[in-house]
Amino acid sequence: MHIPMRRAHETPAPVPDEVDLSGINLNLMVALDALLQEAHVTRAAARVGLTQSAMSHALAQLRELLGDALLIRGRGGMVLTPRAQQLAAPLRRGLAELKRALKHEPPFEPATASRRFTVATRDYFGTVLLPGALELLGREAPGVDLSVLHVDSHTYPGLLERGEVDLTVVTPPVEAAPGLRQKKLLTEDFVCVVRKDHPTVRRTLDLDTYLKLSHILISPRGDGVGAVDTLLAKRGLPPRRIALRVPYFLIAPLAVSRSDYVLTAPRRLIAAFGEAYALQVFPPPIPVPTFDIIQVWHERFDGDPAHQWLRGLVARAVNVGSENTRSSRRVRRAPAS
Repeated sequence: MHIPMRRAHETPAPVPDEVDLSGINLNLMVALDALLQEAHVTRAAARVGLTQSAMSHALAQLRELLGDALLIRGRGGMVLTPRAQQLAAPLRRGLAELKRALKHEPPFEPATASRRFTVATRDYFGTVLLPGALELLGREAPGVDLSVLHVDSHTYPGLLERGEVDLTVVTPPVEAAPGLRQKKLLTEDFVCVVRKDHPTVRRTLDLDTYLKLSHILISPRGDGVGAVDTLLAKRGLPPRRIALRVPYFLIAPLAVSRSDYVLTAPRRLIAAFGEAYALQVFPPPIPVPTFDIIQVWHERFDGDPAHQWLRGLVARAVNVGSENTRSSRRVRRAPAS
């Protein structure tokens, strides 16, 4: 396949500051998107249902229109010029918005809707919010399905923008990315827990006892220290012994119930498992700062009725089990033994 190229001595035609959209064939923009995604004329042609010769002709037109080669031959195949790299992301966003604007969608009716939403979060937030969300779904939208994915702080902005994920539930700060919107769902605090038949901890948990115990640290990355360690260092107190690091929130309560370790963890997590795992709950002997949980979405879906309903559902799910959480604030002391 031969793609016509400008000779090195030829100067690209200047591109006017203001582009007259009325003179541009929209099909060229679809072809350009495919070319920039595939960096290969034949694959781009197959992607949009054109012949190879038709895509080659479209590429020639695009080069003339934009005053840039767009794709040039490299050692491993075709490569994008800097101008093409600059165009790729905004062009994809623009075409996605155009598709959404042209698509006819009936009003969203939760009671009769049949669709799937994808929420990216961590296991703790799923534990806190998912039971309430499922209860609301059963009552209001029995035909709506949920997919819950593990959130990756580096990739979720792009997933939200492309609509591959509808909503993320995370802790601040939000990744710096254009178009992201956020709203606080709740403020969480911490409690300390040990198993009910712990050999050392009885009715109270003071700081001296707390520091002598072996600790469990929930660390998604498996390294570093927690908020408690930072507080101890600021106060000039001896460091605690972290005997076990776990990457998931849900492992930690079970580990406490089968050991003599102590865990400092979010209150709502312990409220979900305290009774099942026979745990004693205490206020932290050192004040630990609270943290916020927020939901994040892309501004593309601000006005979409289905997404508005989903965000409202998640916000209301926080309160479905709030009575259990309020009850857990009345810390019950184990009888002296």
